[in-house]
Amino acid sequence: MLAGHHLLSLVIWVPILSGVLVLATGSDRQAGLARVLALFGALAGLFVAWPLYTQFNVQTADMQFTEFSSWIPALNINYHLGVDGISMPLMLLNSFTTVLVVVAGWRVIQNKVSQYMAAFLIMSGLINGMFAALDAMLFYVFFEAMLIPLFLVIGVWGGPRRVYAAIKFFLYTLLGSLLMLVAFIYLFFQCNGSFEILDFQALPLNLPVQILLFIAFFMAFAVKVPMWPVHTWLPDAHVEAPTGGSVVLAAITLKIGAYGFLRFTLPIVPDASHYMAGFIITLSLIAVVYIGLVALVQADMKKLIAYSSISHMGFATLGIFLFNTLGMEGALVQMVSHGFVSAAMFLSVGVMYDRLHSRQIGDYGGLAKVMPVFAAFFMLFSMANAGLPGTSGFVGEFMVIMAAMKVNFWYAFLAAITLILGAAYTLWMYKRVVFGDVVRTEVAKLRDLVPREFFMLAVLAVLVLGMGLYPLPLTEIMHSSVNNLLAHVAQSKLP
Repeated sequence: MLAGHHLLSLVIWVPILSGVLVLATGSDRQAGLARVLALFGALAGLFVAWPLYTQFNVQTADMQFTEFSSWIPALNINYHLGVDGISMPLMLLNSFTTVLVVVAGWRVIQNKVSQYMAAFLIMSGLINGMFAALDAMLFYVFFEAMLIPLFLVIGVWGGPRRVYAAIKFFLYTLLGSLLMLVAFIYLFFQCNGSFEILDFQALPLNLPVQILLFIAFFMAFAVKVPMWPVHTWLPDAHVEAPTGGSVVLAAITLKIGAYGFLRFTLPIVPDASHYMAGFIITLSLIAVVYIGLVALVQADMKKLIAYSSISHMGFATLGIFLFNTLGMEGALVQMVSHGFVSAAMFLSVGVMYDRLHSRQIGDYGGLAKVMPVFAAFFMLFSMANAGLPGTSGFVGEFMVIMAAMKVNFWYAFLAAITLILGAAYTLWMYKRVVFGDVVRTEVAKLRDLVPREFFMLAVLAVLVLGMGLYPLPLTEIMHSSVNNLLAHVAQSKLP
């Protein structure tokens, strides 16, 4: 086994230390060195994360690759790490996405290159730490710390309204998580001075207390998803963020909220989760349908894809609160698939923006005639975004719709509407951008994909098709953990 029982520490600290090393290159006179070091650091992070998959035991729901060290003995806060079938795929997705954003910013970012690359590497390690944390305060430290590099990425390298978007993003996510901290402190005293997440899950709590804790967790995680109506920070953040920032926002940070529901809300307050399920399902269906309609009227490609992300993540929260295996596994598949598809869509928009410096749909037209290879990739990713069978975008949504049908026909009916809306807004955008005559001289001069861009999109195309045609390698990982969680949630924790 790689590095014995310290594998998770490697997955966390290799990217962070790589980021510090990149930061040490200093000014832009060493930009070439910073890029090379960042790429090696990102690849090293993916390399040390890969054994999490190859050495993972799919037969058990227990935490694996665990590590334990006392961190702050006076408060009984521990450096306690472990992963299961719910968290491990998200860590792999995060490590893979970090490689993508380093490659994506290779030539595009010309100012403060070392700081830009270092921000993504450090953020990658912090997010991995959050997914692996089994101590609530350790989770909280990683949960808050990962906001800082993302705040800087948006605020320093973003668009004209970047400062407004960065502050709005930071305030939304920070305010929600303060209530989660209060919940952790309450649970600490109820648990005889323990911050262990697994100890929290064994506490017998009465329903009024569970509901209050549910609200505290909801405020922290709903903003991250983001669920309607606390979603308004996301379109602004996406539009102003550089391409790499948008990729990480969509592919990784949105998953943190859904992961929080699975790791904290359901197992710690299961009775309140059942009691409030109708509320969450209602908000999820509003996100699926209403936000899909909002996406239809967007003229900015980034904003359209940002709204579609909110709609697609509505499937994840819907699947989680259906309380059946098909729905929860469908939610997890949807989260991983959305990571690939949304990353591909934002990278595709980035390819166009790097050439024409516009994200407006009306500024394009006829790209298929001047960028045929790009048009083919963009078609595949647009189809996946619309949920075409055979792509990863279909698998999770279909599983959630099937699970919803077991619970309530109208849940399934409303959820299925997004397949129609998704096709409508995605194909409408694709038609106007790619087809038709080349009417602008600027578009006529555009060049097709360079090898770096082709590599990025080709890898994502393989993953989108591979997961769409054969999702078993992913679903078998999560099966034991999902069943264990559902069995735990089915048992009342009322005293």
